[in-house]
Amino acid sequence: MTTDDIVRASRLLDNEIRVLKEELQRTNLELDSYKEKIKENQEKIKLNKLLPYLVGNIVEILEMNPKDEAEEDGANIDLYSQRKGKCVVLKTSTRQTIFLLVVGLVDPDTLKPGDLVGVNKDRYLILDTLPSEYDSRVKAMEIQELVEAIVLPMMHKEQFQKLGVRPPKGVLSYGLPGTGKTLMARACAAPKNATFLKLAGPQLVQIHSRKMTVHLDVNFEELARSTDDFNGAQLKAVCVEAGMLALRRDVTEVNHEDFNEGIIQVQAIRRKQA
Repeated sequence: MTTDDIVRASRLLDNEIRVLKEELQRTNLELDSYKEKIKENQEKIKLNKLLPYLVGNIVEILEMNPKDEAEEDGANIDLYSQRKGKCVVLKTSTRQTIFLLVVGLVDPDTLKPGDLVGVNKDRYLILDTLPSEYDSRVKAMEIQELVEAIVLPMMHKEQFQKLGVRPPKGVLSYGLPGTGKTLMARACAAPKNATFLKLAGPQLVQIHSRKMTVHLDVNFEELARSTDDFNGAQLKAVCVEAGMLALRRDVTEVNHEDFNEGIIQVQAIRRKQA
């Protein structure tokens, strides 16, 4: 091998080394970029998993298997429609029914209809599975406490007077529809033949608007459906906001749209506080 051959081989090796160094540098930059993306995604996951969760109930699990159809050149392709795998229909504690193409952080194969899950409050992605809320022992204890708080003061008032014990003023029951709140209240009223009064949502709204001059077009049933998850203070705030809107319009009656605007304003305040 001549000197020229050695020089040419050395130059080729130098070029290869330079190319490899450039490729190594590019790979390191890509690696740093991927690490940064992983870190950002981990931070997003931590933020999404912050408590409290919104409680949801799995309604149905669907298997998405789109057929492979030939697409024409230039045709628009809906990527969501081409997605394969399991999707979930869930119902949240706010009575919303949500269809999830992307399930979340839980393996969809481990889910079944009726499971309780914790979901993100904004995107409704499933973050964790929750234990079953039913426990027969707890239910029995709740019934016993309800009897002691409501039935005993009515049927054995003299015992409380002898002991000098002041009975509870009442019991506040809460829960999803169909969990037996009204049934238990009726059961407490039955032994003493007590009067059972049932208040619906429209009546709760009317409690706070009873002193207001209200237009005949106000539909309290519709307002009650829109404020189903509001507490008493928030219902009162809706009525105050509706009254202020009527004052700004310089009218003598509060109409249905005023109440709707009041609901929107209170909902906006709730979202800021959440």
